[in-house]
Amino acid sequence: MAYLDIQRAAGVTEIRMNRPEKHNAFDETLIAELTAAFAAVSTDDTVRVVILSAAGQSFSAGADLGWMKRMADQPREANERDSMAFADLMSAIDTCPKPVLGLVQGAAFGGGVGLTACCDIVIASEAASFSLSEVRLGLIPAVISPYVAAAIGPRACRRYFLTAERFDAATARELGLVHEVVPAAELDAARDRMLGHLLKGGP
Repeated sequence: MAYLDIQRAAGVTEIRMNRPEKHNAFDETLIAELTAAFAAVSTDDTVRVVILSAAGQSFSAGADLGWMKRMADQPREANERDSMAFADLMSAIDTCPKPVLGLVQGAAFGGGVGLTACCDIVIASEAASFSLSEVRLGLIPAVISPYVAAAIGPRACRRYFLTAERFDAATARELGLVHEVVPAAELDAARDRMLGHLLKGGP
């Protein structure tokens, strides 16, 4: 797959977004590849746990601006298809029958917050930052809003959907978006510790 690096070992499949030069921003290709990857692990009986991670400095910058510009020039029907494809991705992660462990090592903006909210468990680096940045473009975080609201609650959504404030990993933990915050150098160890807990459970 063009934008994914998928590693499998001992019942664990890691789906790593690998578009670091674009800060792992979404376009139609990354959305399709992620959706297909989660469909595959969902029906694979050898997979016990799924890790969602990202290469580079950013977890995900949300929607690729070039893709959004292309969408703006498309008819309404095409925009609806693209939006539904993104909605299908969010649902595929949220409803994955295997535990999904999110590792957020850097910035998660817009749809990147949506990805985070769809994971069952999230460990973030102290270097991670978050922003529901859509309002800066005159948009609302429509597709991701049910998942973000489930994670941080409607009251926090009223604030962060409107202000697009950037908040750190500690605040994300206080809000309920992430479960654990560790120094960047300890992210892999925290991952392995959590995998140990998850793999002790029955399939």
